[in-house]
Amino acid sequence: MKPCSVPTIERYAAGDNGDSKHPNKGDGAGLLIRPSRLFYLTVLSTAFWTLVFYFNSTAQGNVASTVLFKRSAFSLPSSFRFVRDRCAGRYIYMYDLPARFNADLVPAYQKHSPITDMSNDGLGSPITPDQDGAGFLPEKGAYDTDQHVLGMIFHARMKRYECLTHDPAAAAAVFVPFYAGFDASMRLWKTDLPERDALARDLVEWLTRRPEWRAMGGRDHFLVAGRVAWDFLRGKDDNGWGTTFLTFPAIRNTTVLSIEASPWVGHDFGVPYPSHFHPASDADVAAWQGRMRQAGRKWLWAFAGGPRPGSKKTVRAQIIQQCSDSSTCATFASATGHHNSPGRIMALLESARFCLQPCGDSFTRKSTFDAILAGCIPVYFHPLSAYVQYTWHLPRDYRSYSVFIPQADVARRNVSIEDVLRKIPPAQVARMREEVIRLIPRVMYRDPTAKDTSFKDAFDVAVDAVVHRVAKRRRAAAEGREYVDSVDGNDSWKYDLLEDGQNHVGPHEFDPYM
Repeated sequence: MKPCSVPTIERYAAGDNGDSKHPNKGDGAGLLIRPSRLFYLTVLSTAFWTLVFYFNSTAQGNVASTVLFKRSAFSLPSSFRFVRDRCAGRYIYMYDLPARFNADLVPAYQKHSPITDMSNDGLGSPITPDQDGAGFLPEKGAYDTDQHVLGMIFHARMKRYECLTHDPAAAAAVFVPFYAGFDASMRLWKTDLPERDALARDLVEWLTRRPEWRAMGGRDHFLVAGRVAWDFLRGKDDNGWGTTFLTFPAIRNTTVLSIEASPWVGHDFGVPYPSHFHPASDADVAAWQGRMRQAGRKWLWAFAGGPRPGSKKTVRAQIIQQCSDSSTCATFASATGHHNSPGRIMALLESARFCLQPCGDSFTRKSTFDAILAGCIPVYFHPLSAYVQYTWHLPRDYRSYSVFIPQADVARRNVSIEDVLRKIPPAQVARMREEVIRLIPRVMYRDPTAKDTSFKDAFDVAVDAVVHRVAKRRRAAAEGREYVDSVDGNDSWKYDLLEDGQNHVGPHEFDPYM
């Protein structure tokens, strides 16, 4: 009997059934040597690893020459990986800008605006439980955050971004950490217009000399404006308000994130104002959402804000008058010592079912996101206050989480806000509130130092959207065309409100406002 431990060579003759009388048996004729399974596995393994090393070295060697058609832009890994690369197609390259474009602006802005607390990477100082009204804020993660520090917050998050890369050729997008908001804030009132635009012009000159910029002419770059878009849209020959930063042709190639976007510019996109809650864990977010579900809401509606006397662009005066005449409404107006009291404002918002969000100095308000954080259903009077602004962060179906009352109807005093809100069935109110509470993680910015969180916050949502937009622009470039995600002109905003599958821009209920 053959020992079973020697499988390497077998005698085989066609038709051999073990009969010793077979004509080929014993004389070596017709014998074939058949390799074992181990031999085949060895050959296959050698061939496989040869291919791996070949393609890996090829990919590494081609990095320097990869310019327009980057692997990551098409969601392809930069080399063979046997464990799924969580960052494939999501890598971000961040410029190390000269300090005059960011770090040096912080102390200068602090001197310009002494009441702004920019500690803790822009979050401000923690709000402690013993502070006035602090009991209505989260027990953990509450900070005295100013609405114009988003540039700092984004920069701090990007420094710790899990998919940050030092290789621009592997990046899906390029981040420019310019504190445009701080620069604009300190120059808005300058009478010397060239001086007003000086630093922004310097940035453009610096960027356009970079090889990373030349790869796509800046179309894969993005940055955070930090203020409303209108502060950066002064016309070239206009002596009016703001800087011309967003009008530079180079900047028009980029993707700009601002707390209030212009729906007619086309390259700027609205992202949430920073609120006072910056959670450090999934548990913190879940606990807060649970608390808002259980909150007792004794008021039908509420408004936190001043009247803006003399302004014809808002209906705040009429809102305050209707609220004061109603037994179901509460207000919180600016008062000495309390105009910037996050705890007191949150106390009001948490106690109401509906929170009114009229226009103020501009179309949008930080209070929108404070209200969502409080689980209070927002009531809007102009579509530019949210519906054509935060299309990445808020549901396209605006009726699912908010109420719209035309501003003109309130201005003409032919509508009762209370009557409109009372007519909404309780079951619908409950569904809307649950949708608002579900949105809470998407409209807040988590603590930049937080680790092991799974929820997507406003930063994550915005970065994902930027990467998706850049990928579409890169694919269009590969096909020899320019990608356009909106059209120039007064109908641009409608594209953000089209339902899935729609591509025709027709009449819309918001037309009278735009």
